[in-house]
Amino acid sequence: MKNKLLALLATFGLVGSASAVKINDNISINGFIDGSWNSSDDDGSTNDTSNLGLDEVELNFLVNAGGLSGEVSVDTNPTAGGADDGMDIEQAHFTYSLENGVALQVGRFGSALGLEREDPAGLYTYSRAYGDVAISGLSTGSYFDLGNIDGISANVLEGVRASYAADTISLSVAVFNQSREQEETSTPNAEDNLDYEIAVGFSGLENLQLGAGFKVHNGRQAGSTPSSTDYSIFNLTAAYTLNKLLLAGEYSDLDQEGANDDLSAYLILADYDVNDQFGFAVRYSEWETSASAETNKLTIAPNYAITSSLGAILEYSSTDDGSNDEDQLALELTFTF
Repeated sequence: MKNKLLALLATFGLVGSASAVKINDNISINGFIDGSWNSSDDDGSTNDTSNLGLDEVELNFLVNAGGLSGEVSVDTNPTAGGADDGMDIEQAHFTYSLENGVALQVGRFGSALGLEREDPAGLYTYSRAYGDVAISGLSTGSYFDLGNIDGISANVLEGVRASYAADTISLSVAVFNQSREQEETSTPNAEDNLDYEIAVGFSGLENLQLGAGFKVHNGRQAGSTPSSTDYSIFNLTAAYTLNKLLLAGEYSDLDQEGANDDLSAYLILADYDVNDQFGFAVRYSEWETSASAETNKLTIAPNYAITSSLGAILEYSSTDDGSNDEDQLALELTFTF
């Protein structure tokens, strides 16, 4: 079965998995192997697609030494058709924790925002809720998938995060640039100011988890003229459990510098565990792809725990952008350790 989103919301994505294989007193390892078969039928295209292959392999090295803890996540994401883009450092950071609930994190890490997290163990479905959106001056990408750090450089942060956690409230503030971004170049007055993110979580009401925050992206600018690629994203999440039922929702709003129209997105998710092995999720999501277009997606995804380490998801999704309707069927297997 998939990990419950409630635990992931509470940790702000700082911990990828609760279990690990202990190597010695200071080092542990966990990870996963994820593969799938998928087939898509697009009404607007005569060329339907299908693929069977390995989606992702990841190893997480977890280190503890005194008051310091660290994580290095190494993964590979084979592209469609089986080509391998090589190994990459997905995350690499260390955290210094104080006794009063304050922690300081330094390195490369993911966003603390978003309901769907970075790895398959943090998802209830095979696919993600949103597709690509168009932002003027930037490459088209899935900017609303805030938790996805595979192939979306805007969601891979390099900098410093300070966090505080108490019984019912948690707070994090991060200052960063996106991965591999140079803050200042040799060109006169060409500067990319640091970005920042603020996230807060609340769990003071029984069975209810709330999260809110925003991320500000400052594009490279010349002189005092603001960059047209500056944008900010506000994100709000909520999750409620009732016995074996989980209800969750998310709303995001993207505001671009100088743009007349904001872009927004939302999702609604219900997940029900029939028993310890079988459950199913239903998700509806909608997002604006530009100032004048939007897309919606309905996903139905039964899941089954074959063993305690091997899980399967069978998914059907229907995506409609107003002109084309795409149907997708997928079967995913995820082995975690």
